[in-house]
Amino acid sequence: MNIIALKHFSFDDESAIASWANQQGYHMRVLDPSEVEEYPVQASYDMLLILGGPMSVYQEDKYPWLAAEKRFIRAGIDAGKSVLGICLGAQLLSEVLGGTVSRGQQKEIGWQEVRRTEELHPAFEGMPSSFISFQWHGDTFTLPDGAKRLAYSEACGEQAFAYGESVVGLQFHLEATPPCIATMLDVWSHELVDAPYIQPAAVIAAQAERSAVSHAMLTGILERMAAQVKQAIG
Repeated sequence: MNIIALKHFSFDDESAIASWANQQGYHMRVLDPSEVEEYPVQASYDMLLILGGPMSVYQEDKYPWLAAEKRFIRAGIDAGKSVLGICLGAQLLSEVLGGTVSRGQQKEIGWQEVRRTEELHPAFEGMPSSFISFQWHGDTFTLPDGAKRLAYSEACGEQAFAYGESVVGLQFHLEATPPCIATMLDVWSHELVDAPYIQPAAVIAAQAERSAVSHAMLTGILERMAAQVKQAIG
C-alpha cells in the first residue's frame, strides 16, 4: 500500500504514523505542500494523510500553495481514496467538502477530554466513549453536508467527523510525540495564555506519557482505514 502524508511545518513529527506504516510494510511518502511543484497522480497512492499546521485554511493570500493542496485533496476524495485529516487536515477536509472554517470561540491547547457521539463509523470501532488527547488549535470547522459527527469536546463541538466510509477528520492530535510537543511549547509559548481551555506548559509536559495511549488509538484508526483500502483493491 502506498501512502502520502502532507506535512505543514518542519518540526512536526510523523514518526508514530511512519512506524505503523513501516511495521505493515507500507510505503509512506511525506510531502511539504509549500514546496510541491506538481502533486502525484491519483493512481500513485492508496491513502492520503493530511497533518496539522499553524496556518489557517482561509489564509490563501499568505499561503498561496493552499489552493493547490485543496485541489489535490478534493481530487483524492473524488477518486475514492482513503483520507485522514488531522487538525488543519480536518479543517481542509471540511472546506473542500463544503463546510466552513473560522476562529473558534475558545482556543484549546493541552491534554483535553474528547467524547464520542452516538454515530457509528468503521474507523472508530473500538474507540472509547471518552478519552484524553493532545490539542492545539484556535480554528474550528462546520460539519459538511452528509457528514457524520463522531466526537466533540467541552471547548469545541466538532472534534471528529466522517464523510462516507473512507474520509475521516480529527481535530485532535493522536499522533503527537513528546519531542514535538516540547518544541511546540517552546516555539509557540506565546499562545499559552491564561484561558479556560489552555493548560500551562508544565501541566502539558507532565502528561507526555499519554502519547503512547494516543498512538495506540491512532494505530487502530489507521489499521481499520487500511483494511477498507485493501478490501477495495483486492
